[in-house]
Amino acid sequence: MTKPPALKRHLPTSPFKARATPVPPHLAVGDQVTHDMYGLGRVIGVEEGIAALVDFGSAQKRILSPYAKVTKL
Repeated sequence: MTKPPALKRHLPTSPFKARATPVPPHLAVGDQVTHDMYGLGRVIGVEEGIAALVDFGSAQKRILSPYAKVTKL
């Protein structure tokens, strides 16, 4: 398992704009989502700020926040 690359610190004197950190989608019970690996699913449980339990039909998976591979439909 590989770690995601570390973000570099933005220097206040830099002439370039700071990178915007992506906001994770707000998931609620009943939301339909798609996952890069598991496909189409429906949220059946949410641990606010920690994880979401998603039913993909053939399996139920606990997806950890910030839900990097999940897209809310």
